[in-house]
Amino acid sequence: MTDRGAEADRRRPASAAEFVPAKRDLASLRGAAAGCRGCPLWEDATQTVFGAGRRSAELMLVGEQPGDREDREGSPFVGPAGAMLDRALDEAGVDRRAAYVTNAVKHFKWRPRGARRLHQTPRAGEIEACRPWLEAEVEAVRPKALVAMGATAAKSLFGAKVRVTRDRGQQLETSYAAFGAVTIHPSAILRVRDREEREDAFAALVEDLRFVAGGLDRRER
Repeated sequence: MTDRGAEADRRRPASAAEFVPAKRDLASLRGAAAGCRGCPLWEDATQTVFGAGRRSAELMLVGEQPGDREDREGSPFVGPAGAMLDRALDEAGVDRRAAYVTNAVKHFKWRPRGARRLHQTPRAGEIEACRPWLEAEVEAVRPKALVAMGATAAKSLFGAKVRVTRDRGQQLETSYAAFGAVTIHPSAILRVRDREEREDAFAALVEDLRFVAGGLDRRER
């Protein structure tokens, strides 16, 4: 590496922290996030994909990162995984319009395969670099329940010791909200080829969401 390249690397921001504005309402955060350069993922992404939903939502759902369609449209959970999530929320009796949905990482990480862009799992350093945006969203929304969907979101919100398959279906302690939980990411269901196994996976996601909805109901009594 040349001296100039080494100097450029030293100047590269180590996280999104320096891009997060002092004003923590969602509109200010969304505007500032559009210009985030806190990790290298922005270089290959079309745009920042910030969270969406009610600013006073009781439920916040956190996924891994935007997919191909989300990257192009600029909104979270608008692709096939989003449709699966909508269906699961509906069966669980949860109104998505009353929730806030976002991702642990705000830029689409991908690799090319012909004309397609294939998802790549964010690295631990990339998840950590983007954490200031997620923490700012939680601070702005102040949800009563926080659900991590998939391993990346679970690590970001609850730490490396949490395991989705082991810890789903139980309340987890978190400083971010009164009620924490984990479940599988809807995209994991889409990857199951066997029809019966796919239906079982979907039913388990619905059950997890019902568990969270029940926890919210109990806290309101």
